Amino acid sequence: MLAAISLAACSGVRSTGSSDGTPTPAEAARFLSQTSYGATDGAISQVRSNGYSQWIDQQMSMAPPQSHQADLDARLAALRATNATASLSANDFYYSYWEQAVTGPDQLRQRMKLALSEIFVVSLTDANVDIRGAGSYYDMLGANAFGNFRTLLEQVSLHPMMGIYLTWLGNQKEDPATGRNPDENYAREVMQLMTVGLYQLNIDGTVRRDGAGQPIPTYTAADISGLAKVFTGYSYYSPTPSNTTFRGGSKAADATVRAMIPYAAFHSTSAKSFLGNSIPASATANPSGDLKIALDALFNHPNTGPFISKQLIQRLVTSNPSPAYVERVATVFNNNGAGVRGDMAAVVRAILLDSEARSAGSAAGLNYGKVREPVVRMAHWARAFNAASTSGDWQITSTSANTSLGQSALTSPSVFNFFRPGYSPSNSRVGAAGLVAPEFQIVDEVTVAGYLNTMQTTIDAGVGNTVSGARDVRTTYAAETALANDPGALVDRVNLLLMNGAMSSRLRTRIVEAVGGVTVPAVNPQAALLNRAKLAIYMTMASSEYLVQR
Repeated sequence: MLAAISLAACSGVRSTGSSDGTPTPAEAARFLSQTSYGATDGAISQVRSNGYSQWIDQQMSMAPPQSHQADLDARLAALRATNATASLSANDFYYSYWEQAVTGPDQLRQRMKLALSEIFVVSLTDANVDIRGAGSYYDMLGANAFGNFRTLLEQVSLHPMMGIYLTWLGNQKEDPATGRNPDENYAREVMQLMTVGLYQLNIDGTVRRDGAGQPIPTYTAADISGLAKVFTGYSYYSPTPSNTTFRGGSKAADATVRAMIPYAAFHSTSAKSFLGNSIPASATANPSGDLKIALDALFNHPNTGPFISKQLIQRLVTSNPSPAYVERVATVFNNNGAGVRGDMAAVVRAILLDSEARSAGSAAGLNYGKVREPVVRMAHWARAFNAASTSGDWQITSTSANTSLGQSALTSPSVFNFFRPGYSPSNSRVGAAGLVAPEFQIVDEVTVAGYLNTMQTTIDAGVGNTVSGARDVRTTYAAETALANDPGALVDRVNLLLMNGAMSSRLRTRIVEAVGGVTVPAVNPQAALLNRAKLAIYMTMASSEYLVQR
């Protein structure tokens, strides 16, 4: 089964036509697979009417819906109306996530939030991460999705949930008397995972090598130690900061959602050297000034453009972008054409409108595409077939178990995300070809069966908590049932919504035959027609062709 889901198993995809002029329905659906949580009839019409560029403009200018933080505050107020000591759980964040992922009109921002959360990782698996704070953190990623990377980097760094997760909130300066040294966790990970990476890069994302052919490290242990001194003397926001509030006492009501503040008494004043930058020792602590120097250095490092650009391409378009594709996007990161570095709106536009993203020829390439993330697949089903929440709360609880989807938003098992950008399955054709398939890191026999079983029950009866005797999030498949007397027409609709019209003729024939095998009685045919619709959707979503977004 694992081999059947490999990237190499999905060759021979039919072309979706020309990208000149008005996008075809299939081209629009393919574009939406990269820019949203999945195509809908309405979204396809919007892309066709507006074209790719204008659709992106409209998405970027769209105000976000209600924030996750506000949603969580409302949920907590409702809980405390009947129980004064009630508290939020991770499920409350998941409800908010699913509602916005499925119904949010700002779909490009929604997909970018997920992508950024997998680079700047904070996880609810850490019991110290506050639920309301996690909602605020996810909001912050969305608010910066089309802003400037330098601002994003600073707001990520100063968010208390990042401070908690990577243990730099409350980090103290060195103390020679006790042998205490600053915690190096955030200093290490902000370089390795969020900005410059382990090895020096060319602008096209390829690794620079020394005369012996070995990768050239980007930083050393001394750089980590030097940078760690910068990340000292910050802790929870307080209107009246003190040693007590630095240590987490007398916490302000909004301390878990407001940016951390400097506490000069705990900040290192010794010399700091990192990445070729030096901050001299000083008699007076300057935590804000030191932080600015450090973040500027990370932002302006030549690795940051290709490092971030390639990962965003991997999250939205394809796991193995060509070096030329990476270089084109990284060039925009370095300069948006108006002398601005780190313009995320320009970077996202460059990713999505690049010929390698839009070309049907590229999509047909053997090495092209990416495995769809499990949460994206579930949201895709809900959007494509107009699922709705009976309760209005979108009560889909954790889907992290391997027997479920094996993934929930903001619930990575570690700072390294659910999967690493350079992951390649061992003993596979993907690995043998020198390719990567990051999402395969959460694929095994258990997760494959878990996904299939979860989608079978979801497609059949809905998903989420039981509300009024049925699953909270479900659909009637009205449009699909209306076509079910014609198996070919039904499968073509499912093909467009789920696979951008790119289903192979072989798979289409199999599904049409299976759907046609469901007998429709002359009297009371609706149950059989509904079963035909469900079967067509399940067989499509279970196929290796669907699992790879192309």
